[in-house]
Order: sequence, then structure tokens, then C-alpha cells
Amino acid sequence: MTAISAQMIKELRERTGVAMGKCKEALAEANGDMDLAIENLRKSGAASAVKKASRETKEGQIGFVENEKQVALVEVSAETDFVVNNERFQEFLSQMADEALKISPKSLEDFLKAKSTVQPELTIEELRTNLVQSLGENIQIKRLEMLDKSQDKSLGVYSHMRGKILTVVELKGTNGEEELAKGIAMHVAAASPEYLNPEAVPASVIEQERAIAKDQMKGKPENIIEKILAGKLEAYYGEVCLNRQKYIRDDSLTIDQLVEKRSKEIGKPLKLVSFTRWNVGN
Repeated sequence: MTAISAQMIKELRERTGVAMGKCKEALAEANGDMDLAIENLRKSGAASAVKKASRETKEGQIGFVENEKQVALVEVSAETDFVVNNERFQEFLSQMADEALKISPKSLEDFLKAKSTVQPELTIEELRTNLVQSLGENIQIKRLEMLDKSQDKSLGVYSHMRGKILTVVELKGTNGEEELAKGIAMHVAAASPEYLNPEAVPASVIEQERAIAKDQMKGKPENIIEKILAGKLEAYYGEVCLNRQKYIRDDSLTIDQLVEKRSKEIGKPLKLVSFTRWNVGN
């Protein structure tokens, strides 16, 4: 009996688009023969999905839904914008967000294996396969994230360009500040920060920025170079770090100053602790 490695399962998954669990089963039944495993999968109910899974899925949409406990983010991709705008695709995206909120999976893989709460005879992966067969395009549930709510945090969610970009901002300190968090999430959609704050910038990136700046100042005295470098790094942080960026709705304030101002208004300390920015296909 040929041992089925994780790499073999990954390769079959990449070549077919079929869920990891089914890939493992197919390889085991085929005694590790990749071509036979693919043939067997084609003979199963996933035939159409397997045939089309090699096509790239560069279009798509991101959906979200929330309740009092969690926020569910789901990205579903397709080959063409025509299919993304199809009513069946839109219904599927909405259903997947609802299913994620009800199932509350730990990972995308767990979600795909889970039974549908609406059609319990089918798994989420089987629902996806059925849609592929119906619409004739490769459709993938590309990523999923579950965000927990609590009494000491406020989550703001913003959907931009009809679900092409979705952003989330988390403020720590209290709930009830979702409006502020959503305002910052709108800023994230427009300004595309790369890091939360300067502390989050990798040392290698900082060194690269310093090297570039030094090359631009060859011949200057070392003490002058260090002062200019410090200024250039501060300018860099102002471009790429969310907390240092100028707020798009009021450029007299940085995001940090905006949060601090609101903290004083409500008499509670607020802290910007994380942001998420999903862009379809990236």
C-alpha cells in the first residue's frame, strides 16, 4: 500500500479543486496513482468541478454577515465577472456567509467539510460542486474568517466596490464604538495601509528603506545622514502604517489622534489593535 503524503493530497487538490478529504480518499483508493485518482474523481459526482478546476478564478466577491457574537467574512471566486453578477452566484455568496455564521468553523477546510444547515444531506463542498455544475465555471470558496465580538471591543466592517474590497477594524476598550471603527475601516479601504503601526514593520523592511535613503545621500556627513534617515523613516511610517496615516475624513488628525480624541470624549481608553483588508483575488 503506497503511503499517501500531504504533498500528494495538496497536488491533487490543486489539480482538481476537490476538497482535501476527498482527495485523500481518492488517492488511497487509487493506491497513490495520481492519474487514476483524478479519473475516479471524474467518475464520481464531482466530475464537472474537477474538469473546470484548473481554470483560474480571478473574479469574485466578498460577503459578510454578523450577529451578537461573531462576524463572518467569506470570499467566493469565479472565472468571470458575468458569473459573479449572476443571481445564483449572489445567492450562494449570501448563503455561505450565513452558513459560516451558523457553523462557526475553525478553518476553511473545516467549513468545506461541514454539513449545510439548510440542506443537511449535503456538505458545503458539495453545495459548491453543485453550483459549478450549474453555472459551468470554476467557483471556489477562497477564504473565510470568523471574528469574535466581546464587551471590550468594537468591530467596524466596510464593504467597498460591491464586495470587491472588504475591510474590518478592531478597537479595544469597549463596545458601542462600531461607527468609529467603521469610519476607520472606510479609511483602510481607501488608503491601503500595509502595517498597523511602526512596531509591526519587519526589521528587514526598515533596513531596506534605510539602505535606499543612504544611497540617495552619499557624500553627506554621517551625523547629517542619521538625522535625515530618521525623518525619512517617519515619513515612510506615515505612508504605510495605519495609526500614523492622516484620516481621509479629516486630514488634520492621524488615525491615532482620531482614536485618542474619541477616548477623551467618551471617558474610556480606546486602542486600535488590528485591521483586515481583503481585495478580491489577493
